[in-house]
Amino acid sequence: MNRTLHHTGIALLTIPLLVVAGFCSYEIYSLSKTRASIKTDYSAVNNISYGLLSVDAWKNHLLNIVAHRIDDFSFTPQQEKLIKHQLEQVLHAVINKADTLIHQKQKTFKNKLKKLIVNTLVNEKKIHEQVPLFSQTILNEIKKEENRAKLKSLVLEKIQQYGAITYDSVNDVARMKIILSKYEAEDVVSFNAACEKELQKLSHRMYVFTAVEVAIIILFLLAWWMYRKQHFLHNQLFTASVVLALTVLIAGLTAPMIEIDARIKDMSFLLMGEHISFHDQVIFFQSKSIVDVVHVLMDTGKWDSMMVGILILVFSILFPVAKLISSKLYMLDRPSLRSNKVIRFFALKSGKWSMADVYVVAVFMAYIGFKGILDNQLNQLNFKTNSLASISTNETTLQPGFLLFICYVLFGLILASILETTRKKSLSVEIPQNGIENKMSLAIT
Repeated sequence: MNRTLHHTGIALLTIPLLVVAGFCSYEIYSLSKTRASIKTDYSAVNNISYGLLSVDAWKNHLLNIVAHRIDDFSFTPQQEKLIKHQLEQVLHAVINKADTLIHQKQKTFKNKLKKLIVNTLVNEKKIHEQVPLFSQTILNEIKKEENRAKLKSLVLEKIQQYGAITYDSVNDVARMKIILSKYEAEDVVSFNAACEKELQKLSHRMYVFTAVEVAIIILFLLAWWMYRKQHFLHNQLFTASVVLALTVLIAGLTAPMIEIDARIKDMSFLLMGEHISFHDQVIFFQSKSIVDVVHVLMDTGKWDSMMVGILILVFSILFPVAKLISSKLYMLDRPSLRSNKVIRFFALKSGKWSMADVYVVAVFMAYIGFKGILDNQLNQLNFKTNSLASISTNETTLQPGFLLFICYVLFGLILASILETTRKKSLSVEIPQNGIENKMSLAIT
């Protein structure tokens, strides 16, 4: 009766925790996929090719510069003097040309009459004397606000015509529009604000569910410590632990492990007296889970990449799953199962073959290496002068997938230790029994 109560208590403790762990794993997987999709779109829209290296972006900046320069345009006294002189030269040339045409030999009576009237009424010398007045009048007309607005409109119209034949790739423009329409954003600014808010929310929820999974693992370890002397409960508790380990393993395999994000946070400079700035220019972004890495490597079609993908698949996915299932079968303490070579190999001898723990270390070292390299390279882009300032940033981070996978590795090592301890105890029980049986058979004979 007492044992039944203990078995019931273990079931009431572990089943709800396993349900919560399964729910957390599913939520982590779902949230990570949603976050990866949003972050990919965010990185595409804010990619350096759409900003600092974009023809459209520079065209818009130049149009604004020209518009502002026309608004601020005014003649200096030296410029007015020069323009007036140029106008006078033109007017004198026009008068001389007109006088030359009039004094040409005329053949018709009508033209001869016109020549006579002009020679009689028009004094060329007096007209030349009025040229300075004419040039000043023209200059005053140019300086009027309404005429300057007309000139601005004319200049901008011509610039727009040239700008219309200068643009980014049609495919790039179409992709940008598709992404903005997908998020119902009017422009990049509103798109970035919405994405950053949503990404923060998703990251917070992912880490909350990850913390819950880690807490459940700790509760299971506490349960093992509490019931360490109740050997009749170990089989049931080991079954629940294997299910939990598989749940954590699946979450660790499907959630992103590392996120590489290198960007120019801010670049600003002066161009023709105008302040121009570019923000959050993404240079490189990548976020992959172990399953994603295997899928990418297998899809390359290259034998070397496919070989690496197969090794990761075997040692980081298939081996851990086979080891957990075999450990549970071995724990059942049935001779037919314990004598099975495959089960014995995965339960007792596969530890030296499994690369899961090595893979975790490799990912961690890759994180340190990538972060160090990117920090070093991006720091070279950080500088500030009187006319140019650049701030780069490396936002490479470890993701929940890494934390869950390393929790699985540690939890799996503990389960392997428990299995080995149980095996040694069962062997120590079998040896005395065999000895007693041998003595009894000798006495009978």
